[in-house]
Amino acid sequence: MTQVKSTALLSITIATLLGAAAAPAADPTPAPSATPAAAPVTWDGALMGGKVTLDLRYRFENVDQDGFDRDAYASTLRTRLGYQTGEWNGLSAMMQAANVLVVGQYALYNSTTNNVTDRPVVADPKYTEINQAYLQYKYGSFTGIGGRQMINLDNQRFVGNVGWRQNDQTYDAVTLKSGIVPRTQLFYSYVGNVNRITGPDNGTLPANLRGDTSLLNAKVDLGAVGSLVLFDYLLEFDDDDQYPAAAAENLSSNSYGFHYAGTYSFSESTKLNWTGSWARQSEAGDSALDYEADYYLLEAGVSVRNYGLKLGWEVLGGNDEPGTTGFQTPLATLHAFQGWADKFTTTPQAGVEDFYVGGTAGFGDIALQLVWHDFQAESRIAPNLTYGSSYGSEWDASAAYKFGTKKRYEALLKFADYQADEFATDTTKFWLQFTATF
Repeated sequence: MTQVKSTALLSITIATLLGAAAAPAADPTPAPSATPAAAPVTWDGALMGGKVTLDLRYRFENVDQDGFDRDAYASTLRTRLGYQTGEWNGLSAMMQAANVLVVGQYALYNSTTNNVTDRPVVADPKYTEINQAYLQYKYGSFTGIGGRQMINLDNQRFVGNVGWRQNDQTYDAVTLKSGIVPRTQLFYSYVGNVNRITGPDNGTLPANLRGDTSLLNAKVDLGAVGSLVLFDYLLEFDDDDQYPAAAAENLSSNSYGFHYAGTYSFSESTKLNWTGSWARQSEAGDSALDYEADYYLLEAGVSVRNYGLKLGWEVLGGNDEPGTTGFQTPLATLHAFQGWADKFTTTPQAGVEDFYVGGTAGFGDIALQLVWHDFQAESRIAPNLTYGSSYGSEWDASAAYKFGTKKRYEALLKFADYQADEFATDTTKFWLQFTATF
């Protein structure tokens, strides 16, 4: 029944988006101006008059994890070089190449592709690949994008590019966007392949998730009370000859729900912000699982001048029956949720309840952050694991400093400490990172 509803919604959304291409939203009549209109850009002018982008990111990561006699030490340099053309009759193109170079010994951490198993995982394999390559067409309120691209939806809890890792998660997709409906942004993307952060070569994790995935998202501007997003993400992944079929196919799911966020300003220096989200997930495609699970997020924060405080509760539902699983978000930017130690990148069958409180402070170009998490089981799957059993707790802290012309450079210190109770093992992570963007 869910599949039928999703297909009908998909048809309606695509028809609306394509209608936007034929009937762009009307713009208000511009005010008279003495400045003559700019001459149309020629094809060769658009091609040669684009913009070159370059960013470099060096990172040192140390992982001390119980169960391993030796720590992981990953020293990597990521380089991304791109070119964005100008626009000609609504058309433009973008190409970006990326490389990760290991500075030092590659055998000092498990990259998931280097066959090092006696040290903890740092999912940053060395590679060289085309990170993005797409054509874009704009006409009025309509935008179409075809090719390898980044997709970041809302807070990236369901779909993101996993920007923390050295290899971006990108999508081989056709994306349609439209603002034809007043105060609403419509989004649809058909994804044929997901290029994972552990690619481009298969290792202990898949480099690609191939299949037929549809991402539907409609964001409505509610004015002073915030914005509401309605979404339906149908993930269908196929058998990969280089990776166990069940591992990929069992990630197929259908998730639909809403995301609501807003901000209220008491004054120029004092603001209240809030986020609420709910979703329901079930199996889809060729998944051998049979389950339903719910997702909840409630978060509130207040900022006063350069200081901020937030309080949140996030739940990924679980199941206690054989052949089921917890609520999974395989396309999310997972590092941004449930602690920086990344202990819950795959949701346990018993689910996860994450209660967290955090604070931020800014001192000029220095930004500080401190967060504490308490993790519990949402369901029960064994006699020794009851509802609400403690998984563990975690402290996260970071300090970032931006400097130089146009703040092109950033230095970052980051720390995570997970203390296990009934899930995983004690893990401490430390990062030192430098970034330059041109």
